[in-house]
Amino acid sequence: MTERVRVAVLAGGPSAEHEVSLQSAQAVLDALPRDLYEPVAVIIDRQGRWPVELRRDLADVVFPVMHGPFGEDGVVQGHLETLGIPYVGCGVLASAVGMNKVAMRRAFLAEDIPVTPMCGSPSTNGAPPPTTGIW
Repeated sequence: MTERVRVAVLAGGPSAEHEVSLQSAQAVLDALPRDLYEPVAVIIDRQGRWPVELRRDLADVVFPVMHGPFGEDGVVQGHLETLGIPYVGCGVLASAVGMNKVAMRRAFLAEDIPVTPMCGSPSTNGAPPPTTGIW
């Protein structure tokens, strides 16, 4: 039998979506075939404290299942890249831009990707609004 891939499933964290992250992580843990993968649950508490030091020898790959800030905005991805630990999902830039709706809209407009009208505050994220849409 080949050696199973160790997968650290990151969940929880300090965002308001902590509980949803735990539920999502459980679904990932339940779906990983045990004959191929050795899952390791890493639950970050609501204060952002990690139960273990994340190291390359903890897992072969990390599966971040953290929602909201610190999970979907590129923060955890940047941390993993700094440590040289491979992970699944989008990288730092894609995560950061995707989490910031104004920045994502601007990226779409820059590539001539159609966008729907949008309402928002001109001071959103300290940046002026995109050139198209309802402001």
